Amino acid sequence: MPPTDAEDVDSALRAVLVDVLGLPRDRVAAFTESTALFGALPEFDSMAVAGLLTELEERLGILIEDHEIDSDLLETYGNLLTFTRAKALR
Repeated sequence: MPPTDAEDVDSALRAVLVDVLGLPRDRVAAFTESTALFGALPEFDSMAVAGLLTELEERLGILIEDHEIDSDLLETYGNLLTFTRAKALR
């Protein structure tokens, strides 16, 4: 079921990070907008990026184009959340 508000998107993104990266749920629950992701989490490597984006597309019913992905997007939880909310709540 597609998200209906910003909280739904936040919950879905956190669930995807837990499922795809295998991170503990309580660790992901503690992420803030400034939490560093790509380059800071060993689990979040270039191979995990593809899985994460694919899972976000499936769970949120969105399409993420290759040209939309850059290092800034994946740098922090806040950047990824802002992007995901913009895509999912159009």
